[in-house]
Amino acid sequence: MTTEQHSTTHHVMPVRTYLIVFALLMVLLAATIGVAFLHLGPFNRIVALTIALAKAGLIMTYFMHLRYSSKLALVFAGMGFFWLVIMLLIGMGDYIARGTIPGTF
Repeated sequence: MTTEQHSTTHHVMPVRTYLIVFALLMVLLAATIGVAFLHLGPFNRIVALTIALAKAGLIMTYFMHLRYSSKLALVFAGMGFFWLVIMLLIGMGDYIARGTIPGTF
């Protein structure tokens, strides 16, 4: 009978790292709120989505421990993140094109 041994060690991140990521997320939250009060026209949503993607990247990297994961986990997380970007771009393309077609409301 064969026995397989799997490594069950987990990377333990220091509390300081979590506090730095938390501070960065709070700064990005303040930036999102600040951008909401600026009048940038159609670029408000683009800037807000860019900040949201940065926040999602921080969360994926540190809270999902992708920084210390295997390459396969990184590939699948990257594919999911890429799919999210595609869906956001499709939605933004539809939203930006509204009202530019003559005769529409």
